[in-house]
Amino acid sequence: MKHPARYFLPVLTWLILITILLTLPGSAFPKANWLDKIWLDKWIHVGLFSLLQFNLTWSAYKFNNKQLRVSTLIWLTIGSITYGIAMEFVQKFWVPNRSFDTGDIIADTAGAIIGAVYAWRRFIKK
Repeated sequence: MKHPARYFLPVLTWLILITILLTLPGSAFPKANWLDKIWLDKWIHVGLFSLLQFNLTWSAYKFNNKQLRVSTLIWLTIGSITYGIAMEFVQKFWVPNRSFDTGDIIADTAGAIIGAVYAWRRFIKK
């Protein structure tokens, strides 16, 4: 019998890392105007959530004997997006000097979709 931790430890580790990064107080970030011009914050969100989505999908794929259904991929993607939205509320209500940002939700969603598309192309048999 397979132990789920074997497959889900990487995604759990990544989820903990993302949670730590998203709950750092706003004062912990450097104040540089040029970073705003290249939307660095949004690109970081895209990267974090595309890797989260890929890790989730890879874990499910390995746990299910290298089989993955489209419905599973869709539910995992919805879960990633929901997590991103929830973290914006956490930032708004519980993290000092952080606020709710719709742009971050869009970037999180884009990242989750990018990760899902990559995983779909890699893991779902045609």
